[in-house]
Amino acid sequence: MTKRSTLDSSPPLPLIKGNAPLSQTVVWSIAWLSLICGVAFFWGLSSVGLVDETEPLFAEAARQMVETGNWVTPYFNEVTRFDKPPLVYWLMAIGMQIWGTGEWAVRLPSALSATALVGLGFYTLRRFGFSRPELATAVTGEMNGAGPQRSRLSQQNLVWSAVIGAAIMALHPETIVWARIGVSDMLLSSCIGIALLSFFLAYAQPEFPQRQRNWYVTAYVFLGLAVLAKGPVGLVLPGLIVLAFAYYTGQFFKLLRELHLVKGAIIFGAITVPWNVLVIAENGRAYIDAFFGYHNVERFTDVVNGHAAPWYFYFLVVAVGFLPWSPLLPWAIARLRPQRRQFWQSQPRAAHLGLFALLWFVVIFGFFTIAVTKLPSYVLPLMPAASILVGLGWSDRLCGTPHASKIGWGFALSCSLNLVVFGLLAFAALYSPNWMGNDPAMPGLPGLVRESGVMSRAAGIWALALLIGTGLVISRRSRWLWSVNLVAFVTFILLSMLPALQLADQVRQAPLREIAAAAIAQQQSDESLYMVGFMKPSLVFYTQQPVIYIERSSELRQTLQAKAPNSSALVVGTVDEIADINWPIAQQTALVTTDTYHLFRLSSNP
Repeated sequence: MTKRSTLDSSPPLPLIKGNAPLSQTVVWSIAWLSLICGVAFFWGLSSVGLVDETEPLFAEAARQMVETGNWVTPYFNEVTRFDKPPLVYWLMAIGMQIWGTGEWAVRLPSALSATALVGLGFYTLRRFGFSRPELATAVTGEMNGAGPQRSRLSQQNLVWSAVIGAAIMALHPETIVWARIGVSDMLLSSCIGIALLSFFLAYAQPEFPQRQRNWYVTAYVFLGLAVLAKGPVGLVLPGLIVLAFAYYTGQFFKLLRELHLVKGAIIFGAITVPWNVLVIAENGRAYIDAFFGYHNVERFTDVVNGHAAPWYFYFLVVAVGFLPWSPLLPWAIARLRPQRRQFWQSQPRAAHLGLFALLWFVVIFGFFTIAVTKLPSYVLPLMPAASILVGLGWSDRLCGTPHASKIGWGFALSCSLNLVVFGLLAFAALYSPNWMGNDPAMPGLPGLVRESGVMSRAAGIWALALLIGTGLVISRRSRWLWSVNLVAFVTFILLSMLPALQLADQVRQAPLREIAAAAIAQQQSDESLYMVGFMKPSLVFYTQQPVIYIERSSELRQTLQAKAPNSSALVVGTVDEIADINWPIAQQTALVTTDTYHLFRLSSNP
């Protein structure tokens, strides 16, 4: 018999009663999901403006769909935008028609899709979140009451898996960032995640054919939506994951028959084909070359837009993006012992959620590590799998299952690393203003942050977490360290992260919104709006008109000199860019001057 680790030697928790009324269970589940998703995705969602450079591209394309009535071809600044398929634009446009044109409508699809993913993750863990295969063997018959009941230990295990796993799924930086930005990444991740969870819910219930068919249909629907969200990757990634899982479990041919691929292809095609036919009919080769050639094949095989990174890039992205839970991820993976293939093949399907999550994680991580173009958002779809893995690990510890301490040294090391992370976060928060530098787009931000005290609060939050976490470890109650992670991170979001974003918005994006408002108020009927030196797409969105972007001041000077006499133009740029135009002082009128951007009216010679 293996000795329990001294780091976690408290007696097992009292068993949770499993005979609570269904309505009560539903109410508590909704309350928990509302709390964690409300804090993570909705609190202060529209408190800052759209963030250049990507978010306004999506927002303006959606706004132009509403304005022009063309819901087939996306446009930005009167130019076709084939970067992404239309699903995210459609959802934003629908939001704009309901709530008006603004940040809330632009970001709501991301927040809602993240919430849907967390909700289905909670449901899946509540039904099949067994931290160890032997707990699944206690379940026979209908999981909601018909036939022998699961043991009270398995009931407890499922509750903790759902509560912790869903919280982790919502509360880490990678998902929070993309769930609060109006781009397609969170929508893609959620569609992929919901499709994969639906597949598992079907796979795990072969004894209920109708229920299984319904979940497989759901999976096909969301595969189609994933492709409409971001293209072929929405099918390729889930397909590779299911193939790897089928091969590992030795059920390839059985699953092949079970999946009803013909029916699935019909459902998938009905969702994805019509728009592709319409957009090709409207744009022809231009769409095919831009979307499939450049934004899909070339991104995988070559560096696009300078987004190159070393092979270990995603190790760093996951380590930082999954904080404060990432120190537990290697242990959560190791405790499954994936090398025991024959053991896993002998287990019931209901016991395979951890294994499925592991292959989900590994396939996506490996796929984008191989890809040449690398961006932090690319591994967003593996975060739900990481959350399930760590959630199952914590549930195992909390329930005091018979073999929970077999790799106690790994858990002990992970908890120690968790405490180190608390200390590093406290140090980083305290000294972060010194590292912000002098970004020309955000002048004065370090001083503003120091004056506000938001980072000092963050340092205090993580220092207190370190103190409490150390106390739990010393008192051999380390299995409650997850609650310190949870409370500290929620507090950090509310008291530090969101206020810091508002400060950054104040110095980075607010000047552009001020200039946009002035341009709308003062622009004459025959005046064009130019931006020189760089492109800030938010100017197009907030002025709701085309903006002519010109890279070099000399080129803009030639353009303005060619205009008719007694004409004028509005020009946005930095003080240096405006000066480099070398326009006569007498023909310049300053309309708005900020610390970053200026708006001038430049008049032509009479």
